[in-house]
Formats: sequence, C-alpha cells, structure tokens
Amino acid sequence: MTDIDALYRQSDAVELADHVRSGAVQASELAEAAIRLIEALNPHLNAVVDKRYDIGRGAVDRTTPLAGVPFLIKDLAISWAGVRAPNASRFLKDHVAASDSHVVSRMKAAGLAMLGVTNAPENGWSIATEPVLYGPALNPWDAGATPGGSSGGSAAAVASGMVPLAESTDGAGSIRAPAACCGVVGLKPTRGRVSAAPFGDWWVGGAYGLCNSRSVRDTAAYLDAVSGSVPGDPYPIPPPPEPFLRAMQRDPGHLRVGYTVTAPGPVDAEVRAAVEKVAYLLEELGHRGEEKNMGVDLSALWQTYTAMSVVEPANFWSHAETLVGRPVTALDVEPITWAILKQGRAVRAVDHVARVESLRQSARKIVQDLLPYDIFITPTLTQPPRPKGHYNMGLNDLAAYNALWADAMFLFPFNISGQPAMSLPLGQFAGGLPLGIQIVGRQGQEALLLSVARILEQAVPWAHRHPPISAWAGQKGDGHAA
Repeated sequence: MTDIDALYRQSDAVELADHVRSGAVQASELAEAAIRLIEALNPHLNAVVDKRYDIGRGAVDRTTPLAGVPFLIKDLAISWAGVRAPNASRFLKDHVAASDSHVVSRMKAAGLAMLGVTNAPENGWSIATEPVLYGPALNPWDAGATPGGSSGGSAAAVASGMVPLAESTDGAGSIRAPAACCGVVGLKPTRGRVSAAPFGDWWVGGAYGLCNSRSVRDTAAYLDAVSGSVPGDPYPIPPPPEPFLRAMQRDPGHLRVGYTVTAPGPVDAEVRAAVEKVAYLLEELGHRGEEKNMGVDLSALWQTYTAMSVVEPANFWSHAETLVGRPVTALDVEPITWAILKQGRAVRAVDHVARVESLRQSARKIVQDLLPYDIFITPTLTQPPRPKGHYNMGLNDLAAYNALWADAMFLFPFNISGQPAMSLPLGQFAGGLPLGIQIVGRQGQEALLLSVARILEQAVPWAHRHPPISAWAGQKGDGHAA
C-alpha cells in the first residue's frame, strides 16, 4: 500500500503527475495529502489566505501534463471565476472574479488541482508580504525574516512543502526575491512568453507571471503548461521548437558567462562569494567566464522605473472604484498605496510618455550590453533576507519606500529588458537562511537558461535542504526527487 504522505513529500510535481497518469495514485489522494499539510503548516506561516479545497478535490483529466498536482494561486492581478480577488486590499475584500483569466484557463487545462490562494502585499508593490488585510506571511526558515514579496505566500508554501508549485508574478523581482528568501526556484520568463490576458499590458511590459517551485524541471513543466500568446497580444513571441521540459535536458554546449557583484550599494560578503563560486564552477565545467558590470546606471534607472510605474496602479484603483461603487479613500488602503495612487493621478501625460521612451531605450541598452554572454550571473538579492517589517508599506513617503528596494537592484533591470531571469537556491548564509543566485539569459532563450539551471542543480543540489517549518521537519531522507 502506498504511503501517500511520504510519496507527496518525496516527489516533485513532474513525478506526482506521472503517478496520477499511470494510475499508481489518485489525484484525490494527492489533494488530501496537500490539504493535511496546509492545515498543519499554514497556522505557522500564513501563506494560504483563501482555502478552496472543494475545488481542488474535484475530478481531473488523468491525461493532462500536470494531472492532479496540488497548486495554489497568488492573490494578485488574476481572475479565478467564483473566487474572491481582492488584490490583498481591504477596499476589494468582497470582490469576486466573474471569469477566468487566460492563465487560469491554462492552469485548469494542465490538470492542476487548485486548492486556494496565497498571501501577497496590497497591489503587489513590495518585496515583502505583509498586507493589513491578511497579516504577514512568514518565512519557513526563520519566522522573523521576510519570505520576500510580492509572491511571498507562494514561495513560503512551496518551500514548506504544502505544494510543489504555486503561481507567482513579477513586476520588479516579485518571483525571484521570494525564491531567494525561501530557498526555491523562481523564473521570470521572457516578455510575452505568458499572456497577461485579459490585461493588454502592465508597466510597459514590465510585469510577468509564472511560478515558484522546488525543482528546475517543475518550472520547465509549468512553463510548458501556461506559456503562449493570445492573438493580438502586444508582445507576441514564437513558441519554442520543442517543450521546455525536453529542451532543458540538452547539453548547452560551451557558453560565454558574464557575472557581476558590483551594485550601487553594498553587497554582502557571503553574497559576493556565492556569485563568484557559481561563476568559477561554470568555468570548471568548461564554460568561459568573465566579470562584467552592468552597463547602465541602476540607481537612475530605478528612479525612472518607479516614477513610470505609479500611473497604471492609479488607473487600477479607478477601475476598482467601479467594482466597489464608491471612491477609494486613504482609509481604504495602506499608506504607501495611497501615496502611489496620489502620485500616479498627478503625473502629466507628457512626462509619463517621456519616461516610457526612456525605459525602452534603456531596455535596448541592457540587451545589447549583455549580447556577448549566453548567461549572465548576478546576486538575486544583495543582502540576506530582511527582518519582518523592513519593507514598511505603512510609510507615506514614496521616495523613502522605494529606496528600501536597494537590495533588489539586480532584479528590475530584466523586467525592463524583457530577458528571462531565474533565481536558484545555490547558496546558504552562515546563519542558515537561503541565498539565491540569479542567472539571466538572452531574450526568448528560456530553454538554454533552464539547461544551465539543471546543470547547476546537479552540481550544487538543494533538494536535501528543508526549512524548520516544513513537511520534512523531523523526517529522514533528502527531500523531493530531482
């Protein structure tokens, strides 16, 4: 007789789906195993804020690529028909989605067993996850540290073993920062790889969606499941010649690798050493590496990006007012959200257009500057995970708040450039917290990026590392299948 709980702990999403397709286990058994873990662990982490077990327990098509894999959706910029979609805001706490967004339709078609919704900061503008509506999500490695944001609930749920996969989004590092803080995998794909429909665009192509996972191949499998353009999308990209899950198995050949540990602000010594270690490792594996600093002024670029990115949130809140039926007030939202809304509504159209053009010029410069490299390596975050409360959305000074993001100076440039960028849990701080390393690829080359990530996963395995608050606490064995 199969020990479902042990199987669930020891398997990644690809393996779980294989078991369901073969008939070795039932999807309903996996759903119940996941529910047991959510019920046991979530009181300690506050990662899941809306439980939809009735939906996740439903029948699935056993022939689908991710048949019966337990899954969680992030509470941000997504529509799951019949489920609350408040964007982690008190103002929208009663809003229920009327239909599925495109990516949710793809999730369902892939056979994912969607069990609930994960915690996120209000409207997503934070690399921590501490909304007033839900309370803070906690890091399973250390409850006093942030799990990152804005996908902190998803990353904490994955790291703790509640689910092998959870949906995440990224407008300035919000897939990759939580991946680094929680010791999981986080890929921001190429611009246009995953459709934002029904949205036409967000932050001039700066916002992306994918997942957090515990294995590289799970990320590839999920990318296969949800990628693709809708006719008329503003950033269409040709589909890959073969599935990413297959392409990632190919030998990447001899690569030219660039890396940097130079940021506008300080870089922690352990972070610096970890980046250099990965660069040297790739050299030992036969690739050619060299140090190359970013060819743009990251501080100035951040100021332009944050000044540009207040306009669309202001427009979002105008739309939210039509859903609620009254104007939003300062009492309805968190102080930094109100500051963003006010600044966004005050921006002159000509200034906004000038910033958009400046960012597009910068995107071209970033891409061209890194063209000599097949892979570019940076820290994910320049410092260890910050204490809970560090990224304080209770501030009303937007400039002071944006300055707190200095740790993430290597993340947002690739939201601007559109290149795929991936955080891998390749290090660990002396105190035990995870340390993420970012690898960046050329536009449209997720397959190569995933191939390199697979090699690094084999060379510096992380499957045996699990946080104190997790499905593996007190268990023997070395974690999920690689």
